[in-house]
Amino acid sequence: MNANTNENPNRNKKPDKNRNEAEKPSVNLLENDFLKANLNADSEVDRNAVLRPDLSVFSMDAEALAEVQRKFDLKREFARAKEEELFGVFRQKLTEEEAWALKFLYAYMPLNDLADYDGALFLNHVRTTLEIRAKVPWGRRVPDHLFLHFVLPLRVNSENLEDCRGVLYEELAERTKHLPMEKAILETNYWCHEKATYVGSDLRTISPLTMLRSAQGRCGEESTLAVSALRSIGIPARQCYTPRWAHCDDNHAWVEAWADGQWHYIGACEPEPVLDRGWFGAPARRAMLVNTRVHANYSGPEPVTLAEEWLTEINLLETYAPVRAVTVAVKDEEGRPVEGARVHFQVYNMAEMYPIAVIATDSEGLALFRTGWGDLLVRAVKDGLWAEEKFSAAGSSTLVMTIRNAEELSETLDVDMVPPPEREGEALSVVTEEMLRLHQEREREGAAIRKSFEDTFLGEQDAVKLAGELGLPPQRVWNVLRKARGNSGEIRDFLLERTPSNGEWPLRLLESMRDKDMLDTFRPTLDDHLLHALKWADAWEEDVFVPYILCPRVHFEMIGPYRRLFEEAFTAEEAAAYRKDPSGLVRRLAAEYEVRDDLTNLPGRASAAGSFALKKGDRLSLDIMLVAVCRSLGIPARLHPNNQKPQFRLDGEWNNAGWQEESRAQRGTLLLRRQGGHGEPADGTGGQEGPALRLADQPAGQTNGSVHDSAASEESAAAPAPEASYFQNLTVARLEDGLYRTIVFPHGKNDLYAEPLELEAGSYRLTTGTRLKDGTVRVRFRHFTVFPGRQTELTPTFRTAPSEVPVLGSVDGRTVFGSLEEYGETRVLEDLAGGRAVLAAWIEPEREPSKHLIRELTELSNLYAKAEAAVIMVVGGDRRTVSFDPARYGALPGGTHFVRDEGYVSLDEFNAKRPLPDAGFPHVFVVDRKGRIRYTQSGYNVGSAREALQIFENLCEND
Repeated sequence: MNANTNENPNRNKKPDKNRNEAEKPSVNLLENDFLKANLNADSEVDRNAVLRPDLSVFSMDAEALAEVQRKFDLKREFARAKEEELFGVFRQKLTEEEAWALKFLYAYMPLNDLADYDGALFLNHVRTTLEIRAKVPWGRRVPDHLFLHFVLPLRVNSENLEDCRGVLYEELAERTKHLPMEKAILETNYWCHEKATYVGSDLRTISPLTMLRSAQGRCGEESTLAVSALRSIGIPARQCYTPRWAHCDDNHAWVEAWADGQWHYIGACEPEPVLDRGWFGAPARRAMLVNTRVHANYSGPEPVTLAEEWLTEINLLETYAPVRAVTVAVKDEEGRPVEGARVHFQVYNMAEMYPIAVIATDSEGLALFRTGWGDLLVRAVKDGLWAEEKFSAAGSSTLVMTIRNAEELSETLDVDMVPPPEREGEALSVVTEEMLRLHQEREREGAAIRKSFEDTFLGEQDAVKLAGELGLPPQRVWNVLRKARGNSGEIRDFLLERTPSNGEWPLRLLESMRDKDMLDTFRPTLDDHLLHALKWADAWEEDVFVPYILCPRVHFEMIGPYRRLFEEAFTAEEAAAYRKDPSGLVRRLAAEYEVRDDLTNLPGRASAAGSFALKKGDRLSLDIMLVAVCRSLGIPARLHPNNQKPQFRLDGEWNNAGWQEESRAQRGTLLLRRQGGHGEPADGTGGQEGPALRLADQPAGQTNGSVHDSAASEESAAAPAPEASYFQNLTVARLEDGLYRTIVFPHGKNDLYAEPLELEAGSYRLTTGTRLKDGTVRVRFRHFTVFPGRQTELTPTFRTAPSEVPVLGSVDGRTVFGSLEEYGETRVLEDLAGGRAVLAAWIEPEREPSKHLIRELTELSNLYAKAEAAVIMVVGGDRRTVSFDPARYGALPGGTHFVRDEGYVSLDEFNAKRPLPDAGFPHVFVVDRKGRIRYTQSGYNVGSAREALQIFENLCEND
């Protein structure tokens, strides 16, 4: 990282504080007016905090203090509906540092935090943080600007906020107080490893305390825990993430921590013996962006991707990968610069074009972006005008785009998206054999500590016993208790208390919620939803009542009690009228509530009760509130599963319930047809070069109420379609306000040809992609229209990869593997293969990359069986811990073998045939029936199991 310069070549505009000069108190006014600006009649703030701005609180000068005050005043005005709950704490006796720290948090906190929490939480957090700073040995060595931005904040991601700083400090204080900062960072990560490990889950981010209760979470949750833990002992820390990879699917988050003048990186909950090491180092060298968000107008030395009024996104890419500076110049049709156009820098990931950064053009029409050496699809939009072009890494560093008011494309476009190439990393810090031995010992100890905690969770026998007492089906009871993990006692007690008088309904309530809800939903919340929803059970069919009235979950918000609140907010007469005509409720809420999408970067994260109290919210949070109010009044409601727009059910039909929308949207259907054509040429081009990204006007053919796809018959060289899988090789996106917004279907949905898909009328783009071994994606865009009341039929086509499967080496069928059992028999490769082609994978069971591979294999289990592939999972003796249990991996392909490779002797035999990069585990090989190596992949690569499956399928065809 370039930590020695204040130059910011990627800043696209002046900091917001410079764009609001007229709104700020003048520095010259501070001497006379500062007291008036900061004290009121009921304030007990230490008068030094305002009478002596020259005291430089937290090293902020008078101008910086005035800016914090200005934004604090704005937030106070925004949140006037919660004046007492949020700002009553300022009537307490506050020290100078407490007052300004609290104001700093309020000044920049997102709107959902104002909605969901009270001032007591933030004041206690501030006091605890300041006390910790005074206790830890490095407290005053941390510069004030780093303290304000990377120690003081309670929020890390989109997690539910809890008063956790003191709890985490008590866990870590004794372990770290005698260590230097670098060692304290390492020790904190060992503690995190003891507390939690990786598991994939949904988009809602659980809190650090919930992580401690569940002992598992995805990378965004692991890094939230690690950042919170480090901040709890006064060490500056920040969550870093690549929004999406370009060379494979998915994304990743990790942690940077500051020690004595330098930032270092760690893999959260995945400790290493030294700093600046992690399995993600190799993929990060191929990243297109690594950034972190700061809820403030941060002016540090790092390049800035985005500078807004309440938020700064800083660009950390150059710490990890080579960087290029690109410039997009946006012009109108007269050649004049366009200010304020939003430029979307997109990569292909999960079968959609995903914007890793959105940057507004400056007064000269320029958007500057520091990114990696891969291709981007750039789309510029303003006021319905748009332009889109591919920005190749091999081309110029400047792209000029002309936005127009034009019809969207109506043709097929082929684009190759090339990611940054693999690169060798810099030499890492030396780790001696003794350091490695001690580290591995601590990893095993940490896994054992975590396993002993998990053993305290209620088990299957407890579930069977509970089910017997309550007369409930044992497997269903076990399903909810298993998901609850460390919260299983709370779920058990809820069932014990409420089942005798309510039958299966308490269990049905739990089953209606998401898996993760079992971890952090408690009895007061469950009671509120059960007891206040059951009155409507007889009014609706179960398939309507359970998901759209009983279920408290709407989207990815934190679930809390809200039904009694909403019932009491309306008279019985009003509620009855709204059940008869829910549009009246929509109109009332639209008149009383203000949509403010500019005050949060966390849309849809405010709770329903919080938005209701604040009287403001981002659009998605208010949509969630609307659905929750409807359900509380006995009106079936939902967010549409495909586009997340609010709907209520009336007279057997779903009606749009948007704040300013017509209740009955015009809709049509899309029928995807399987292709029965012939393969395309080996070069994968589909027999033609894809046309350039330019405007076209090609009307769709229409016959007897349907719109048929003419492109499928015209493309004589279209490829046989592989198994279409949503968010894996195919997505559908609707054109809205100049942007394509992906329609949401379940990840991995593979029955897309089964029945027509209901969609709103409009212009759409079907995206299909075929990823090659080097990460390049052969993308195909199909543009089409869905007409009201009509069915559009479309045949997805996929550009093919080269079908040749090279021979990379060979391996001896007599290669020996050990047994996982201490005295088990050894096996040789040819016996394990049983005459079949083999996927052999050396894994680290505790690490995220290996867990991704295992998950993919379970998802593809049936297809591996169809390809008659043997699967061998190999664990090194130094990688096996007490938490390793193959039985917990679920439905792996039939006949999967788990074996041991002590000392990696067998891996060395494979490796001798095909050198491996330094990417680390897992090491994956495909070996054909003749013992020839046909595929290798090392390290983190989401999708490697699918790549290997394609090799097996090609081998089957050739055989």
